[in-house]
Amino acid sequence: MANQNHTITQSNFNFPKQKSVYKGKVREVYNINDEELVMIATDRLSAFDVVMPKGIPYKGQILNQIATSMMKATEDLVPNWLTATPDPNVAVGHLCEPFKVEMVIRGYMSGHAAREYKAGRRVLCGVAMPEGMKENDKFPEPIITPATKAEMGDHDEDISREDILKRGIVSEEDYIILEDYTRKLFQRGTEIAASRGLILVDTKYEFGKTKDGKIVLIDEIHTPDSSRYFYADGYQERQNNNEPQKQLSKEFVRQWLISNNFQGLEGQTVPEMSDAYIETVSERYIELYENIMGESFVKADVSDIQNRIEKNVLAYLDK
Repeated sequence: MANQNHTITQSNFNFPKQKSVYKGKVREVYNINDEELVMIATDRLSAFDVVMPKGIPYKGQILNQIATSMMKATEDLVPNWLTATPDPNVAVGHLCEPFKVEMVIRGYMSGHAAREYKAGRRVLCGVAMPEGMKENDKFPEPIITPATKAEMGDHDEDISREDILKRGIVSEEDYIILEDYTRKLFQRGTEIAASRGLILVDTKYEFGKTKDGKIVLIDEIHTPDSSRYFYADGYQERQNNNEPQKQLSKEFVRQWLISNNFQGLEGQTVPEMSDAYIETVSERYIELYENIMGESFVKADVSDIQNRIEKNVLAYLDK
């Protein structure tokens, strides 16, 4: 059964030269001397912008290992913040000033785009969506549909390129680079997914500026939390028969929550997640890892996960 002692849902480290800690929905970021960031991927699960009450065993390790591996697989195209991975749950990299937008790119009409389309809207974030599409159809060209970065507890909001520039959230010069990087990363991600029998449906990228003004990829990339994947095998057949697609993403958690009357709306309470259900979510995440990475998942020692992380990070910082 899922043992909550074997998960990390929060950390409270005090590293040498630590300046501050930022706690996001899933990651906790320690600022070391205003030079480096130590990012810990916890086992927290967030859906509909709400953090679930229990952790999912191995989820942090899975997300961290996919993200760091995908950064290495794309660093020839787009520079990123990463410098080291001293622990299965930890990434270390350059301190960056994040852009206040998430670059969402969609190759297929799924999720939020499909919900908007069903509601009769044909423009998403200032981008026109063609008539006559059905859910999970491929767009003629991938579309970029940015979102503003919400503070903890708020919802990210759709925004158009025009509004981003008009409101001065990002300069035009920088935004052109963000768009270029987003398209390049999505193209590479699509190729990596295809080599593993998957379709990269949509994803989001976050970028920041290093101290010397260089724009780099930050946070996570091509993980099941930031991306939606379909199995390529049988995709067209399912579309032709109007059947739902076989997905590799945390959409299965969202669907479970919806079926238990939870969509993060006011007055709704998070349904109870039994240990048995949490175990199945953990198994699904391991399946996601193995499919996305094309290799077996090796479970880290979680008998004392806090201590393990602390020891590994201290050893790295001491170098």
